[in-house]
Amino acid sequence: MELPQKGLTKEDIFKKLDKYKEDDLDWQSGKAFGYIFDPGQEILQFAKQVYNMFLSENALDFTVYPSLLSFENDLVSIMRKHLNGDENVVGNFTSGGTESIILAVKTARDYYRDKKPEIEEPEMILPTTAHAAFHKAAHYLNLKTVSVSVNPVTFKADIKEVEKSINKNTIFMMGSAPSYTQGVIDPIFELSEIARENDIWFHTDACMGGFLLPFFKKLGRDVVDFDFSCPGVNSISVDLHKYAYTPKGASLILHRNSEQRHFQLFAFADWLGYTMINPTIQSTKSGGSLAAAWAVLNHVGEEQYLDFAQKQIDIVREIKEGIEEIPELYMMAEPEMTLISFSSKEVSVFHIIDEMNLKGWYIQPSLSFDNIPASIHLSVTLSNAGHSDAFIKDLKKSVEKAKNLPPSELLSMFNQFMKDGGADDLLENLGPLLELAGIKDGRMPDRTAPVNEVLDAIPSEVRKKLLLEVTNTFFHPKS
Repeated sequence: MELPQKGLTKEDIFKKLDKYKEDDLDWQSGKAFGYIFDPGQEILQFAKQVYNMFLSENALDFTVYPSLLSFENDLVSIMRKHLNGDENVVGNFTSGGTESIILAVKTARDYYRDKKPEIEEPEMILPTTAHAAFHKAAHYLNLKTVSVSVNPVTFKADIKEVEKSINKNTIFMMGSAPSYTQGVIDPIFELSEIARENDIWFHTDACMGGFLLPFFKKLGRDVVDFDFSCPGVNSISVDLHKYAYTPKGASLILHRNSEQRHFQLFAFADWLGYTMINPTIQSTKSGGSLAAAWAVLNHVGEEQYLDFAQKQIDIVREIKEGIEEIPELYMMAEPEMTLISFSSKEVSVFHIIDEMNLKGWYIQPSLSFDNIPASIHLSVTLSNAGHSDAFIKDLKKSVEKAKNLPPSELLSMFNQFMKDGGADDLLENLGPLLELAGIKDGRMPDRTAPVNEVLDAIPSEVRKKLLLEVTNTFFHPKS
């Protein structure tokens, strides 16, 4: 692959693009339960039109494009009211939940650097259901993480275990609303009160639920307090490109007041270039996603979002009831939003996933960790409406087929490598093992159960090393 001597025609380019897309996830089929939040063609095409209108505007300098600054402040105004914040709540638009989370951790770190400089080795307390982005933030920002097991029945953060983990270096605590893994809401009020009593920053990760849960509450669902109605909550991350159905990437990081948000900002003056002041991590960024998010929220409006919420409640109920009718399966937890987690004590969940995906569905595995078994994850969205019966029908067939599928030879080989030479020997012989697994030229095999069986069986530290090595092989330019 190299730059062509003469540019290709538009027609040739689009042919190539279609070719590249052939093996991509069909996210418009209604059969995908992850990654994509499809609002339907009317909203999607409208959002694309607005996105293109502001595609070239650069949000690097908020003084040059007042339109983008207005969009951002408007979105914060909408969401602070949505999340029970007062007129002191401020925030910023980000590229996604990960950036919002990193900014929350960065704000807390710098706040305590200023207020408690004696803390030289700051720590974060994270339930094992905390999103990996918090660990990514700790890795980037040089904080220590203290992982705390969740309640094995409810999968919610264990208040007593969290409280026992607090020490003089603790600067950050969090709870999920809901957790991605099992779709349950942590006891945010209780956790945030513990944080407040100990002068610790508390963050609510509402990336998944921050937009949708208030509509659930308006529809009469029992939703525990998780937002700024809890006095101990300092900051909230909430994604708009999930259940507000705006284009990727659109998220907000909200702070209780501007005095705290001050520590999020970055400014630099010791160079010869332009004035550098960044409210978020990115500098140059297109205004497209920001304008489109503003447009979609204002176009859809309260009434239609309430209708969306009810439809998603109905889908979750239909799928949950169908899963409970299959004797080999069981629900991991009672879903409190639109995330469903289920498993099996009799059949390999990885084989079930393969069988479902081969039937055109897209569902995700969650590997075992901390004495919690591997499970199947579903992120339910509007596009899944009308597909519940077909999903359950195919799920029943997939369970029956998976019953007769044995563990793979790959797992036996990996176990032997681990027994004979350990992780180092395993990584040194990775090439042939990947080929045996069917991973070649940056592509996964149709059946991924053997790979997931291996990942599930090895210790998490080895799992991490293996994932890094394998990922390194995917991002390799063509010769």
